[in-house]
Amino acid sequence: MGIDDLVRVVQSLNAEDAFRARLSYDQWRTIAPYLGRHEIRAGELIFKQGELDRSVYLIGQGTVQVYVTGVPPGSARVAIQRAGAMIGESGLFSDGPRLANVEAMTPCIVWALRGPRMEELMQRSPALALEIVRAAGSVLMARLRAHIARQTPVI
Repeated sequence: MGIDDLVRVVQSLNAEDAFRARLSYDQWRTIAPYLGRHEIRAGELIFKQGELDRSVYLIGQGTVQVYVTGVPPGSARVAIQRAGAMIGESGLFSDGPRLANVEAMTPCIVWALRGPRMEELMQRSPALALEIVRAAGSVLMARLRAHIARQTPVI
């Protein structure tokens, strides 16, 4: 799976909380070197609740579950995300600990934008970095609205 495949699945995801960056194909190609591609086995954690990590991820292939620990039974699973979704978006906005665990339910390919690489992108291509932040903020807000509508705890 290459960057072209990632762009295709991200742009084709039809979900309320989809990452809808207004980026041209050439702009995606500019961003591509800042992304790290990782193959994740089913059952492996992509990140863990409580970790300090400023990375954000795009799921290129596979399905993940988002869940929290230390809560009453029945309220642990927060969401299931599939190819094209962004996960860990709060890492762009906070230096705080991760609020949930994200575990691969199937073999996955994820593309990570690490905090230092995002800072480098901000220096070299501020307009592209701003568009990523804007679109990630929209993902965050869509998920917050969904939690409020379901009256579930916001993680």
